[in-house]
Amino acid sequence: MPLNVWVLVAAQALAMCTAPFIIVIGSIQGRALASAPELATLPVGLVVVGTVLAVKPATWLMEGLGRKPVMLLGTLMGMTAGGLGVLASWTGIFSVLCLAGMVGGFGLAVVHQYRFAAMESVEPGLAASAAARVLLGGLGAAWLGPEIATLGAGPDETYPFLSSWLGLLVVQACALITLSIGYHSGRERVRERHVTGGRPLREILASPMVLAAIGAAAIGYAVMSFVMTATPLSMTEMAGHSLDDAKRVIQLHIVAMYLPSLVSGWVTRVIGLPRMMILGLLAYLLCVILAASGISFHHYLWALLLLGIGWNFLFVGGTALLPRGYRDHERFRVQGLNDMLVFGSQATASLSAGAVFAWLGWSGLVMVAVPFLVIQLALVLRWLARDRALKTLEPGGADAD
Repeated sequence: MPLNVWVLVAAQALAMCTAPFIIVIGSIQGRALASAPELATLPVGLVVVGTVLAVKPATWLMEGLGRKPVMLLGTLMGMTAGGLGVLASWTGIFSVLCLAGMVGGFGLAVVHQYRFAAMESVEPGLAASAAARVLLGGLGAAWLGPEIATLGAGPDETYPFLSSWLGLLVVQACALITLSIGYHSGRERVRERHVTGGRPLREILASPMVLAAIGAAAIGYAVMSFVMTATPLSMTEMAGHSLDDAKRVIQLHIVAMYLPSLVSGWVTRVIGLPRMMILGLLAYLLCVILAASGISFHHYLWALLLLGIGWNFLFVGGTALLPRGYRDHERFRVQGLNDMLVFGSQATASLSAGAVFAWLGWSGLVMVAVPFLVIQLALVLRWLARDRALKTLEPGGADAD
């Protein structure tokens, strides 16, 4: 792997920690500051809303300015989120906490483009492995985010979580320095060619392959976020577990999200993307069954570990499959649309998690995921059926287009 990929791994470990940071304390601090319990997960949900709102502007800016300047801007957004969180902790104003979550999402929208930058820095045959390597940076984020989140969670804190948000600001500054020094735009293998025309997005989305790719990432992210967002609240408010227990579960869950990236590229070559996606769906189904069967610490732990593994197989599979469905000069349009759909689904899931948990409880919440798993399975099977039909009609293989 070239240096750019490893720089992106390090930057991902630092910049991505905003997500687990807010997952661990967002709903807890939100419950303390919000006027109604149904609003407790709103700061977490607004992280994803911010991501959705910033995806298209981020890809537009990358198309015009290049990837590196926008990556640096993303870390500045992360630093701003940390500053707003400090202000929210100091003043106790719920709306400022929500704004911190949204601005954090602006920065994460840029971080999610790191995987495409890595894929464009290597030869096509290494694209899936490059994307998986960058996702490995999430292992660092899985440990670092929750650790700094609990810095200011002690019972003697005058301003709860203030020092936690200060820690987030410092970590984002480190990500800025890492990208500024280490990433070199001139080493990107794929450069944007300004070609007029191109297929309408409607035509691109008509491809069963593209729909399967987007569905794997969108449904995978939505189900994962839906269950994960409610987990700290369920563990501490309903099941009586400590914040440290919830932190440990979230940390190990995020490790399970990213650790399979060590072998994801190899798995795609050995068993193929369709089987990899189906394995991800199976892991999700086992997660639902386990989570619905009890509320002990180990029920939460093993359910969230399965949730992380399922997410990795679906997200890496969808990310690796998507470039087969567009041409080089269509990449920013399709990548932007893909991430809007992915994080729009995640935003809906995050924002609804608190209300669904209040209405249906933990067991009811996890069962809501089942119909979406069936939908993704149908998309994968439809893609496979279309692929087999094309190979039958045109011996020699079907093209992604």
